[in-house]
Amino acid sequence: MSQSHDKDLIQAVQPFRSGVAHFRASSIEHVDVYYEEPTILMISDQHWDVVSNAVYGGGFSSARAAVNVRVPLDYASDTPAFDYVQWLQQGKLSEQYTAGFMTAAKLTHAAFCEWTDDDFALLVMATAGTSNAARAGMNRFTYAGYHAGTINVFIWIDGRMSQAAMVNAMMTATEAKCSALADLQIIDKETNRIATGTTTDAMFLAASQATTYRHEHQYAGTATTLGCQLARLVYQSIYTAVATQQQD
Repeated sequence: MSQSHDKDLIQAVQPFRSGVAHFRASSIEHVDVYYEEPTILMISDQHWDVVSNAVYGGGFSSARAAVNVRVPLDYASDTPAFDYVQWLQQGKLSEQYTAGFMTAAKLTHAAFCEWTDDDFALLVMATAGTSNAARAGMNRFTYAGYHAGTINVFIWIDGRMSQAAMVNAMMTATEAKCSALADLQIIDKETNRIATGTTTDAMFLAASQATTYRHEHQYAGTATTLGCQLARLVYQSIYTAVATQQQD
């Protein structure tokens, strides 16, 4: 259940499409992923340094878990963080160490990519719905509340990174997202031009800061080994999730 349009690209896997409920990364020992509708839970047995724009627990933080909750396509709320606390309490998850996300995309079609290198290891997961695709930089209708749709990207980096490098990695991942949507010819229906994302995209990036790695990454742009491989994984996970979203 993988998707690639170029033999040189990394392959993504979609384990939940075949009924699997638990995915364990081979590249990173400390992260397990559990699927049970309407959630995907990514959880670790240790704390990670995190930067994200999560609807709950966003910003710079320390976290052990990220939760992606599927909501109806017509979900709209002025208080998504409050709604999220209710879900966390129902799932008996720590409110302090969990980052919470929402999407209207198919969770079964979550796409995973992995990579291992001398100075880092990577795990990327993407879920993608593009019904609210949008092109940044164009004038458009805006709204105050949270509306579902969303490309959500979860990046786990087993390695040491400065905060600046973590922000740099978010930029690189965003560029990769834009590239995937351009290659897929995803259109912003308001402007009839290639979309750069959706109106409610979110990203989670966690760094283990494991002392077993001697080198601390100061940069994560596309010219760095870390940034290059991260961009490849983000590109392919998003490409696969979007390309298969209308399939069973």
